[in-house]
Amino acid sequence: MRPNDIADALEELVFTGEFRDGDRLDEITLAARFGVSRTPIREALQRLVVSGLAEQLPRRGVFIRQPGPVDLMEMFETMAEIEAACGRLAALRITDAALASLQQANARCLAAVTAGDADGYYRENQTFHHVIYHETGNSFLEQEALRLNRRLSPFRRVQLRWRGRMAQSMAEHETVVAALRDGDSVRAADTLRAHVAVQGEKFHQLIASLRLAAQ
Repeated sequence: MRPNDIADALEELVFTGEFRDGDRLDEITLAARFGVSRTPIREALQRLVVSGLAEQLPRRGVFIRQPGPVDLMEMFETMAEIEAACGRLAALRITDAALASLQQANARCLAAVTAGDADGYYRENQTFHHVIYHETGNSFLEQEALRLNRRLSPFRRVQLRWRGRMAQSMAEHETVVAALRDGDSVRAADTLRAHVAVQGEKFHQLIASLRLAAQ
């Protein structure tokens, strides 16, 4: 298994409650469980640390760390504003080649929606957003967007399993592409802000998912 596949599996085990807040992730035990050496396990654990789903303590190891509701709310609020900034700048600077890449990513997203493949949709969704970050023409903003995107990755991925969320996300993608093609920076920013924001009922659903995993 590749490190990313192992990290996906570990995130799933956290959300289903097999691993809980404060649990230690032992490299030897996990290597035996996944049938791999300790090297890909270490890489997978580092992805969890980067995302904030785990914490590495010197001489003690890696432990699951579930962020609290306030932390999540603040991170998603920040991510929504960063995405909006990326959409605004990309609308002014995006290339025809990048627009074609977004359309191709959307086609793959649509295939995943049709297949009911939430993980496949998430992978293509990441490609979609990364293209927009790059098309801002601002490398500092791109890196900040990528950094927070990685931090929120497990929580953004689990949302796609909620009923109707993939189809809703797909429709938002199409609106974003249309705005970028038209050079409409305001509509691109507003749509991306709403696309990423986790407010109201969506936030309650996310917290409920984490609480179920913690039981």
